[in-house]
Amino acid sequence: MNEEYDVIVLGTGLTVSTEERICVGSREFVFPEAEAMKRTTWVSQLGVRCHYHKDLDSEDGFVVLVILDECILSGIMSVNGKKVLHMDRNPYYGGESASITPLEDLYKRFKIPGAPPASMGRGRDWNVDLIPKFLMANGQLVKMLLFTEVTRYLDFKVTEGSFVYKGGKIYKVPSTEAEALASSLMGLFEKRRFRKFLVFVANFDEKDPRTFEGIDPKKTVMREVYKKFDLGQDVVDFTGHALALYRTDDYLDQPCVETINRIKLYSESLARYGKSPYLYPLYGLGELPQGFARLSAIYGGTYMLNKPIEEIIVQNGKVVGVKSEGEIARCKQLICDPSYVKDRVEKVGQVIRVICILSHPIKNTSDANSCQIIIPQNQVNRKSDIYVCMISSAHNVAAQGKYIAIVSTTVETKEPEKEIRPALELLEPIEQKFVSISDLLVPKDLGTESQIFISRTYDATTHFETTCDDIKDIYKRMTGSEFDFEEMKRKKNDIYGED
Repeated sequence: MNEEYDVIVLGTGLTVSTEERICVGSREFVFPEAEAMKRTTWVSQLGVRCHYHKDLDSEDGFVVLVILDECILSGIMSVNGKKVLHMDRNPYYGGESASITPLEDLYKRFKIPGAPPASMGRGRDWNVDLIPKFLMANGQLVKMLLFTEVTRYLDFKVTEGSFVYKGGKIYKVPSTEAEALASSLMGLFEKRRFRKFLVFVANFDEKDPRTFEGIDPKKTVMREVYKKFDLGQDVVDFTGHALALYRTDDYLDQPCVETINRIKLYSESLARYGKSPYLYPLYGLGELPQGFARLSAIYGGTYMLNKPIEEIIVQNGKVVGVKSEGEIARCKQLICDPSYVKDRVEKVGQVIRVICILSHPIKNTSDANSCQIIIPQNQVNRKSDIYVCMISSAHNVAAQGKYIAIVSTTVETKEPEKEIRPALELLEPIEQKFVSISDLLVPKDLGTESQIFISRTYDATTHFETTCDDIKDIYKRMTGSEFDFEEMKRKKNDIYGED
């Protein structure tokens, strides 16, 4: 390990592993022990200990490690010709965004006494995400997966429904003209006004002033656009929070162009597959960082799992290396999640997440095997939304007939569990709950002087758009260039098992 790298990556979250893919060399990489790896390492579920090790001083040897943000960044850097070393202190993929298997490990992690009851089925049938997220079908992460062809390692299912909470009940989110007219969420006249609004959004083109209808996209605030179409408060709530996916109402007094584009993204994502705009990978979100890690290795990325980090070495204010088990790997840049550099991050809030195991689909969702429910802030007298993300055995993440619903929101009081009661009431009866409260951490500086680039912790949203924004921001700070999807295009294929 005593050699120099362009980039060292600590942690295996999705953000970091993606950037690494844009950093590693141009030479081809042949996977040793190919057949064993095809059967296990790359298709293993998150939480299974990586069993393959090789001499750490060997240039081509590697061990897989992986957190989602970090995995994307490391992958990106690999493709751009950087020499990358990726280390993780954990014996499993994903870090904060890991999927836990078997179920017994989830009980241990949350200090639930005893073993899971027999009614939960086999422990190995479970892959439980710690951070609930869906992919927008036409969103940024899907574009990253398609451009890099990481999709060849993954299978996805369309989430069966997207719902919004109003007055104690849940309703399907209308996002097309036909759905708006059929929705019980609005009265007759409101439907007509909302339909006109959707037609305006669908026709809107930033480059064609003829589609503006008297609105200046860069000056007119969204509040005025809603007023122009005479939309009521309930419609404004689900439009801003269930379609545009804002967490708060701050957007109302900002230029309308971003909100219009967000609604267009939702509609375009929905149009791709029909049931909802969201996708979810079979076997859990842990498959995402593994895919980017595999791609990085093809470009020569070196991976080390279960590798303790003793010290980040800084000289004259700039990172020069990382010390682990008495060895020093030198580098020019470092990417890591906040847990590795606690003195360089600050707390800006907290998120509460509650993993709920159910034996039934959520009521009033047409027995959906998967869905998202958004509870807009105004419906429950809060400043931020509450999210419910539900998946099931249909996605190979739970035992047959079981469902996993994860509730999340930004903490606003000293009693966070009370804040999520409206969501938990929608899920009853609940077989088992696992409660966690996490700090929201952000870097104190841009990292351009120290060359230490730190990802943000995951927010409460149930989609990856904010995560992708963080990835693009770190990429720009590292390279000085805007993020370009074309730069992520895959140029090499897997060649393991060939001579």
